[in-house]
Amino acid sequence: MPRIFPSYRTRTRTSGGRLATVAALLVLLAVGSATARKFYADDPLMREPAPRTMDEAKFRPLSDYYEFLVYPFAPPGERNGHPVKGGKEALYYAAQGVNTLGEVPEGSWYENRNYVRPMSKQELQNGPGAVGPPTVQGPWRVISAKNEGVTPGFTIVDANNRRYLLKFDPLEHPELATAADTIVARLFHALGYHVPENHVVEFTRDQLQIDPKTKYKGPDGKSRAMTERDVTEILLKVPRDSDGRYRGSVSLYLPGVPLGPHRYFGTRTDDPNDVAPHEHRRDQRGLWVFCAWLGHDDSRAINSLDMLHEENGRKFVKHYLIDFGSTLGSASVRPNSPRSGNYLFGWREVASQVFTLGLNVPSWAKAKYPHFPSVGRFEWKTFEPLTWRPEYANPAFSNALPDDAFWAAKQVMALTDEQIRWAVETGRYSDAAAADWVVECLIRRRDKIGRAFFAQVLPLDRFRVVNQALAFDDLGERHGHYPRRRYRVAWGSFDNLTETITPLAEATSLELPAMANSMPEGHYLTARLYGDDDERDIRVYLRKHSSGWKVLGLERGWKGKARLRFADTRPAYLTRQNPQSPASSRVRGSQAE
Repeated sequence: MPRIFPSYRTRTRTSGGRLATVAALLVLLAVGSATARKFYADDPLMREPAPRTMDEAKFRPLSDYYEFLVYPFAPPGERNGHPVKGGKEALYYAAQGVNTLGEVPEGSWYENRNYVRPMSKQELQNGPGAVGPPTVQGPWRVISAKNEGVTPGFTIVDANNRRYLLKFDPLEHPELATAADTIVARLFHALGYHVPENHVVEFTRDQLQIDPKTKYKGPDGKSRAMTERDVTEILLKVPRDSDGRYRGSVSLYLPGVPLGPHRYFGTRTDDPNDVAPHEHRRDQRGLWVFCAWLGHDDSRAINSLDMLHEENGRKFVKHYLIDFGSTLGSASVRPNSPRSGNYLFGWREVASQVFTLGLNVPSWAKAKYPHFPSVGRFEWKTFEPLTWRPEYANPAFSNALPDDAFWAAKQVMALTDEQIRWAVETGRYSDAAAADWVVECLIRRRDKIGRAFFAQVLPLDRFRVVNQALAFDDLGERHGHYPRRRYRVAWGSFDNLTETITPLAEATSLELPAMANSMPEGHYLTARLYGDDDERDIRVYLRKHSSGWKVLGLERGWKGKARLRFADTRPAYLTRQNPQSPASSRVRGSQAE
């Protein structure tokens, strides 16, 4: 089964049951240490193990005020580059929730989509499903409503008994939030995340009918039966066109039982499948790059949702990103702040302004925005991927290392100009110039992300053996960052049990060493590729099968990595016993069955 989960030493558990599990794992790992190995017969694994079923889980409300007040000053979780408690030396934690190739396996957090299998126009525009918006062949029953804030909303049920959340734009900025919510849902889906099905809709006042059981909380705070006047008063706060039609975005209710948001640190103690601390998961660290691209500075726990999902007779937690109204220059209720992409509070920025008496003008203050009320403040010229930050520190984002950022950047770069335009079409901007501006910004920001993060590592990927030679895709060359270049190669024979490498001095090209043909099945080779310096490198591991040599592992290096001290944990891709895979006979953490 997949080696995609971390060592017991990196988990943050507090319950007695979890501590007992840790103690048991210590014994198991001690017993199994004599047969430890780096790779197993089923590597690399592209899907998570079948989840352990769970009968129930508790709804977990999270406080947005806690994040706002605590994160800027003392971000929780295990932090890269910070000394552990009681010590002075800074530790780093390699990404977890990955396979031996450094990829995120498909499962409850993530699905490999566009990068692995380029999506067609229909697939991209359908997004996470093909249920579609609520049917207009019948009324939309209003079963709940909120009238607080600038942009109120309804929960509706259509004639097919499908439930949706109906949201609106601010009165002075038609299309601002509804377009962003719909477009970004498509893009996050293409990038691999689980998201709800969002659509732009238009309707008339008589489409909404109140369910007789609907209750409504009035200005006095008392609950009562909802009236037609309540609906009318809510709609007075939202824009409508010259024909009297209203525009909104609908989000199809997710299947399963809601369990509340997921944190960007630690794990859920009631979920036996959640063993990788979220601040170390590659799909959560890499999310920083995706949010930077899309201007999603409101990327915090409350904009996520865990659902108790049932599939093939198993109940497990599935993790979603939700609510994308604060993206693409929108802050949902108004255009975003000009300083979006920076922490709301940062000691360095405060100090800079104090000591220069405000003369050091930050880059965000130099940005210029075209006048598109439907877009808000979204641009690309002052966008700096390496320094982009959400409104306040996110533990997973802060832990991102160059290999995490490269994993995300290659997904962004895989989205073509045409695919980006397809996604923007779903926002249904009435102003073609506004749509063109969003497309241009996304393309330009995408290219900046590629140049910034590809430069930190060797941007080589999709390693394979072709005609007895090691082949790969040079993403830097493919995307025009630099011309074709040669790479130095050092081959070695690899012992999978002792993890020792015996250099093969005569092998210095991409062709497999001469001895490769005579090696028996199950033997290992390793090739180390260098770029312009010795620090940015990639170590490739290959294993011989009956059908030939196959790539099964990658390790990326970057400048300074060799001087970092990484936490003393077992590999992030440890496995557990897999009844369907006889070659896998290991017991992996609390995933053991």
